[in-house]
Amino acid sequence: MPASRKPLLGSSLLALIGAFALAAVHQYLFFDHNPGFSFPIFIALLYVYLFHDWKSRPTGTTGFGWFLLAVILLLSLTYGLFDNPIFRVLNLLAIPGLVFLHLAVLRGSNRIPWWDIRIVGEALAHLIPRSLLQIPRVFRVLRVALFRRLDTKRQKTATKVAVGLLIAAPLLLIVIPLLASADGAFNRLLNGIPGWISRFSLGELFGRLLWIIVFGILFAIYFWSFAKPPRRKKSAEKADEARPSKPSIDAVVLTTLLLAVNAVYVLFVVIQFTYLFGAWDGLLPDGTTYAEYARRGFGELVAVSAINFGLLTVSLAYAGARKSFVNVLLYILVVCSGVMLYSAYIRLAMYEEAYGYTYIRFLVHAFMIYLAFLLLIAGLRIRTSLVPMAKCFIVLSLAAYTLLNYVGMDRLIAENNIARFEETGKVDREYLSDLSADAIPTLVRFGNRYEDAAMKRLLVSRCDELGRASRDWQSFNLSVHSAEKALQDINP
Repeated sequence: MPASRKPLLGSSLLALIGAFALAAVHQYLFFDHNPGFSFPIFIALLYVYLFHDWKSRPTGTTGFGWFLLAVILLLSLTYGLFDNPIFRVLNLLAIPGLVFLHLAVLRGSNRIPWWDIRIVGEALAHLIPRSLLQIPRVFRVLRVALFRRLDTKRQKTATKVAVGLLIAAPLLLIVIPLLASADGAFNRLLNGIPGWISRFSLGELFGRLLWIIVFGILFAIYFWSFAKPPRRKKSAEKADEARPSKPSIDAVVLTTLLLAVNAVYVLFVVIQFTYLFGAWDGLLPDGTTYAEYARRGFGELVAVSAINFGLLTVSLAYAGARKSFVNVLLYILVVCSGVMLYSAYIRLAMYEEAYGYTYIRFLVHAFMIYLAFLLLIAGLRIRTSLVPMAKCFIVLSLAAYTLLNYVGMDRLIAENNIARFEETGKVDREYLSDLSADAIPTLVRFGNRYEDAAMKRLLVSRCDELGRASRDWQSFNLSVHSAEKALQDINP
């Protein structure tokens, strides 16, 4: 083998060994275990592996790169700190997606800026086509590493031996247990195998081995998809330079559109002000009850506000050189959208006072606050083009989602429903008892304080549910642990 190929083989072999080692850790952490503190541990090890090739480490990492890494680590920590079922599912999708985007930003072949929508395509390109192209490299590295010191004839013989062993392995996994059942002496011989191996069933051993093989290959080919970014051809670079300019909306069309929409919105807002600030005091439209006013229309108002935000964003992005009159119309759109959001917020708050607090109502509240901040950024963008709207939207969205994971949604829902109980004497005990472990300490204090026998009975039933949870350290969750301790303090 030429000397120049030895460093390449060494680095490739090291990457492959590291991939299978990471896969072995992955199966140890997650095979037959719910994610707990094992999740942030794996994310940390994954980044160590993906950046172990120090010579090709990313240079000039931006502040957003560190910010996105912090978001990924904080979201992974939620599996050890909280027990909310909604975010446990969402984060299983969000965290891998953010990791793929992060790698594309730091090590992508085409070095696309993080705020450019094309970064999503770059991440997908590394995840699928460029990774799949690396599959032959796995077997090439294994073949060269195992047989490089053998001559051609011996290489062929060794290859045939390896094929035979691969065919024999699944057969032996079936035959050996059958022979052990058929003959006691053979079974006693097998009992001399170390205890940690004998604990596993045949199916589990096969599952773990397959897990390691599959994930080891996946980790290796994904890493190699970044190892040698292909150079962009000059023709591609010229094509980028010749790319047509961004389309723009005609000023007359935009002005007409905004005038028509704002005319309806201004009329609606004027009517809203008749009742918006007096609704709490019972000044409602004729024939409308408090509950009907609270329930009616807040979903539609949120939807219209979201549509307005889309219209505002498109106008700012594609309006080109805007005249002052267009800016005035955009400001009117922002103000009307803000009033609609505020009206929807008040309606939902009134509805919660009447009917209690739930996951959906909490998340809708959070979405309205988030949308209000986006409108504020858009309003600033109307004032000056120096505001990087796309960058602000991306950072705010990531920060808002991470914050929502950490505010303790279940605990806040429980606290607000208890506060409502103290004012009205009404509470949905069945719903509260079904909240995640995050809310149990709050509910235990409520049951003990008011000697609520019904709530205590429901909470005691949760003891059995939590008792069936995995006790392995990989699945350890601080919220579940705190809930178990709190349930021990229920007064009889």
